[in-house]
Amino acid sequence: MLPATFKLCAGISYRHMRNMTGLRKNAMVAIHHELNRLAGPGPSNWISQVRRRSSLLKTAYFKKEGYSEEEMSYVKQGENALQKAISILSEQDGWTTEIVAANGDKVLSKMLPDIGKVFKLEVMLEQHPDNLYQELVGNMEQMGEWNPNVKQVKILQKIGPETMVTHEVSAETPGNVVGPRDFVSVRCAKRRGSSCFLAGMSTQHPKMPEQRGVVRAENGPTCIVMKPCAEDPNKTKFTWLLNIDLKGWIPKTIINKVLSQTQVDFANHLRQRMANNVSMEMAHAC
Repeated sequence: MLPATFKLCAGISYRHMRNMTGLRKNAMVAIHHELNRLAGPGPSNWISQVRRRSSLLKTAYFKKEGYSEEEMSYVKQGENALQKAISILSEQDGWTTEIVAANGDKVLSKMLPDIGKVFKLEVMLEQHPDNLYQELVGNMEQMGEWNPNVKQVKILQKIGPETMVTHEVSAETPGNVVGPRDFVSVRCAKRRGSSCFLAGMSTQHPKMPEQRGVVRAENGPTCIVMKPCAEDPNKTKFTWLLNIDLKGWIPKTIINKVLSQTQVDFANHLRQRMANNVSMEMAHAC
């Protein structure tokens, strides 16, 4: 019904048809009927209908492009991770402060049913979101070069322009309080207007079964959100939602301290990486 309604509305955009009173009336009645049908008893039904139509359209697109059921499953997992993460970040109440650094970087935490403890890093970076997106998404496999908490990031598979499956290996913490962990994650990278998103969650992939001697940890939903600062669009409001199950017999107090400090360290390492990139660009320009 909805496509037919749109066609009817499109018809009255032509000048010679706008004067046809009956057609105009039919179009208005059709719009009213369709919105009432979709809206149902409340706005939640409207939202669910829109999401369902979006999901069906995406499924049809990927089938048309020749993607397999497995590939479509990864796309859905990535988008589900993004939706869950955005939902968590949109809730402003109930957060507890874990760390406030001297430069204003802040880590908050919150306990959520069925998910556990999540951490949220909030910082301001002296970089445009596009540059940060290029570093974190375009140069993802280079992260081990500048982040000492990461040994390796490898892209196992790319599906379309926004989805990929990765394998990450973390370094042990100082004193080997927490040993190396590895993760297999599906990631969803999107750019919407001036904002950039990189969401993810644990998954499985045939190219990377569990490795002997390495603890396979789980994450998700996780998400990095990068938005230009309202006062200065060349600066970025950077938010990182982190949820990880490190597995093993590690006291929760240690886990909480390690994860919150890891987020603060990440922001500092990223700043240094971006500063080095600028220095190299300037050197090449001379």
